[in-house]
Amino acid sequence: MSHLRPAAILLVLFTLLTGFVYPLLVTGVAQTIFPAQANGSLLTRSGKLAGSSLIGQPFDDPKYFWGRLSATSPFPYNAAVSSGSNLGPLNDALVQAAQARIDALHGADPDNHAPIPVDLVTASGSGLDPHISVLAARWQIGRVARVRGLDPAKVGALVAQHTEGRQFGILGEPRVNVLTLNGALDDAGTS
Repeated sequence: MSHLRPAAILLVLFTLLTGFVYPLLVTGVAQTIFPAQANGSLLTRSGKLAGSSLIGQPFDDPKYFWGRLSATSPFPYNAAVSSGSNLGPLNDALVQAAQARIDALHGADPDNHAPIPVDLVTASGSGLDPHISVLAARWQIGRVARVRGLDPAKVGALVAQHTEGRQFGILGEPRVNVLTLNGALDDAGTS
């Protein structure tokens, strides 16, 4: 009995400390220092929720830039089941998915004979990647400009404005967030 009382007191104390005090402290600090990120990096357009800048969305209309494929199920970019496909390079399902995407890209832009960047035909490791490479964005400029009736230089300027540099100046590659770029196209009255 002499050991039970201190054990019960420590259980209650650590439950309060790690179950309530610490999470409230971390949440308070995050809400104070990084409020947008702490709330999911949500983007709104015209007062309506458009999505999160951290999670990709399916775009298949030719007037929009298209992101990476998503390997999540039962629907694309399902954050509840984030995962890669785990399909190897010799797997027929991976080859068929890549070929279907190549066909869709060529069908939407038959005059573009440049090599298709690999990130437009493969899924990311999480299946949720909201970014494409700058090369993948540039590859799509002609189609988007043609469908929207815009000068390709104007669309290229939007791509340049929405290009994010390397993280901390050294990590990763420059990239373009597809959701924010497509939102900028619509906000510019170019839909």
